[in-house]
Amino acid sequence: MTTDTALKGKIALVAGATRGAGRAIAVQLGAAGATVYVTGRTTRQHVSEVGRAGETIEETAELVTAAGGTGIAVPTDHLDVDRVRALVARIDGDHGALDVLVNDLWGGEHLIEWNTKMWDTDLDRGLRLLDLGVRSHIITSSCALPLLARRPGGLLVEITDGTAEYNRRFRENFFYDLAKNAPIRMAFALGEDLKDAGCTAVCITPGFLRSEQMLDVFGVREENWRDATVGEPHFAVSESPVYLGRAVAAVAADPERARWNGRSLSSGGLAKEYGFTDADGSSPDAWGYFLDVVHGGKDAPVDDYR
Repeated sequence: MTTDTALKGKIALVAGATRGAGRAIAVQLGAAGATVYVTGRTTRQHVSEVGRAGETIEETAELVTAAGGTGIAVPTDHLDVDRVRALVARIDGDHGALDVLVNDLWGGEHLIEWNTKMWDTDLDRGLRLLDLGVRSHIITSSCALPLLARRPGGLLVEITDGTAEYNRRFRENFFYDLAKNAPIRMAFALGEDLKDAGCTAVCITPGFLRSEQMLDVFGVREENWRDATVGEPHFAVSESPVYLGRAVAAVAADPERARWNGRSLSSGGLAKEYGFTDADGSSPDAWGYFLDVVHGGKDAPVDDYR
């Protein structure tokens, strides 16, 4: 497990830290002492196409600082190459190093057309989804990895939805399937590129994530999230964003993290390895539950996977 000084002196960039997983990752890196640059498109002056005005990168940066780190908000559209280059140049100028890069860029939920054949899906929406979930990651890695690879020990974390094992299943929509499998392969390929520099790349997925958007879908808040299990029993295996944040912080603080290079990992699997828990003290294993019970037909209560 991480301590409150495990990442003191380390410089991190969490790309896509406005809310949900990215915000929690940034805060947990800060709680371990890191200086964390947080980026996104929604600020107190501007709302992105996601349309959630109440969640901003400035607030994320303040939460990082309150947790014990140093949070720095930099408004950035990661599809704009010049802006990403300027972001990296700023980090280089401020610190001359980058120790952790987290690619949590997404914002494509509003574009998914579930239960629709690929050829019946609006092409512009599908390609925009791939821009947000794949192209943005590529641009950010291309611009930031030269700085990260400047000295040994750097860590790249790709964030996705689903483990490599689970994502052998069709993810219900052609464009979403591509967007969520791509980071797994990116971590594998970039692990090969980075290992000669003594750096590590991994892909980490949360389980059934209780992000702000997901809580809104079910009409609940974090305080009463279990009320949603009446309509969606599988929600009982869900986890808060804190769980994923602790997973990323644990890998970042592990001096032996190179053993994970190129791997697909999950918050639940890493909890077993490092001994951290979710904010409520539980240890959900959502992907084990879905593989065994939901798709595998195993007769087991959800509590066996918490």
